[in-house]
Amino acid sequence: MNLGPEHLIIAPIVIPFLAGALTLIYEERQRRAKLAVGLVSCVATLLAAIELLVRSKGSELTGGNDIGFYLLGDWAAPYGIVLVVDRLSAMMLVLTGLLALPALIFSAAGTHRQGQHFHAMFQFLLMGLNGAFLTGDLFNLFVFFEVLLAASYGLLLHGGGEAKVRAGLHYIAINLAASLMFLVGVSLVYGVTGTLNMAQLVQLVPALTEDQRPLFHAGAAIMAVAFLVKAGVWPLAFWLPAAYAAGAAPVAALFAMMTKVGVYVLMRLSFLIFGAGAGASAGFGADLLVAGGLLTMVFGLFGTLASREMDRIAAYLVMISSGTVVAATGVVAGGGPLGVLSAALYYMIGSTLAVSAAFLLIEPMRRLGGEAELITDAATDDYDDPDDDPRPEVVLAIPGTITILGLAFTVVMMASAGLPPLSGFIGKLGMVQGLLDLAGSDLRAWGFILVLFLSGFATLVATLRIGIRTFWGSEAAEPPRILALEFAPILLLVALLATLSVKAEVTLGYMVDTTDALMQPTIYAEGVLGAPRAEEGSE
Repeated sequence: MNLGPEHLIIAPIVIPFLAGALTLIYEERQRRAKLAVGLVSCVATLLAAIELLVRSKGSELTGGNDIGFYLLGDWAAPYGIVLVVDRLSAMMLVLTGLLALPALIFSAAGTHRQGQHFHAMFQFLLMGLNGAFLTGDLFNLFVFFEVLLAASYGLLLHGGGEAKVRAGLHYIAINLAASLMFLVGVSLVYGVTGTLNMAQLVQLVPALTEDQRPLFHAGAAIMAVAFLVKAGVWPLAFWLPAAYAAGAAPVAALFAMMTKVGVYVLMRLSFLIFGAGAGASAGFGADLLVAGGLLTMVFGLFGTLASREMDRIAAYLVMISSGTVVAATGVVAGGGPLGVLSAALYYMIGSTLAVSAAFLLIEPMRRLGGEAELITDAATDDYDDPDDDPRPEVVLAIPGTITILGLAFTVVMMASAGLPPLSGFIGKLGMVQGLLDLAGSDLRAWGFILVLFLSGFATLVATLRIGIRTFWGSEAAEPPRILALEFAPILLLVALLATLSVKAEVTLGYMVDTTDALMQPTIYAEGVLGAPRAEEGSE
């Protein structure tokens, strides 16, 4: 069997799967060993994702067409399971890795000690996320959805408490209902077309008869409801603020990526199956995506203004981020300027990093305001483990602590609100420029522009209020005690935000190429269906 570089495609799935299984071998008190396994897994997965990103630019891996394939069991598509990597999926893999590593480091400060099997669930969540971005057929998309959701159920409830149980049960019920709808929609699509391979659907959808198309659209619409729930789009997202606010800080930081799975699938299917070449199905649901995205942004901006706690504000910022990208997807799927989507993809990267950092800032900021105490290992460990030192790793309790926290909070606030010169401003400016080209013929473009500005203003007001109360209104007599394990991940995410802004030209160039690739679904379809088996490639 050919052991060429295409086997790297499955690495982001296999690595966390093996790491999660390995952590289950260790006893619960051996958390340092589990943490070491998790860190190695996160670093290796991130490196594999970066390599896939580099190779997705038309190289040996992709055969020059920006698409790479992995045929599981060496079964040719569409009969077997196929994993596909292109610019979009590689970008999402890297973003997942960039969020997972800081979140796992932050959890070592105490979160991983508050319940059982934290590291196993964390790794299985990574496996599900990466699998959802790489899969090339709808049924395996459902499988990976269930893997990541099962892990997320445990992570949300990790540590216990009434608030987590209440929010967790609501979260579980909503997502189980969404999964059922996903299955119903998939069944209808399969009944009409006889396949769930996305590449084959690209070729079959334009040729559907008038009798078949309504049923196919019904199946796609039912599936879309499930994706909209997972993307946190209003009115299907009332579960999100309470669930994300109840989760532990590192869990919520990684959950910021989970809504992007729904956004990714909506984007993928909108341009792959319902693209310009889909015949009578071209642009199906685009108007609803615009409306849903804008309403989500409006709901999110009112939610941020009404919230008095940082965890709730961060949860509503997740909704604003998702709504913005979903609305931009609908605009372009409906025939709008491609620049809107390119800028939205850039904005998505920055807003997701900012929201993740915001969730990690919550606990240190509460400690600064005197609302929480530093929870040491001794207070959270119920096991007598000679390998565990009950003392904190490194505690920062210096005057500069408040300054660094304040600067980190300011960067996160500016990026989330879309203030210059950070990535939020650059992304929103790019979307506005594209929408202005459309404004003369579509009044919705003006509505989109207005909501973009209003959401930024609402974010600024809400976060300023929190910042003033925490940093200026605090009556703390001495700087808060903050672990280095808490500080380092926050500073890493802030550094990534700064790098994204400094390297805006390069990043935006990648997003433009990604958008162009999304507009060519036939390359995806022909590449997947024509992917050679390993035996053929070795002959």
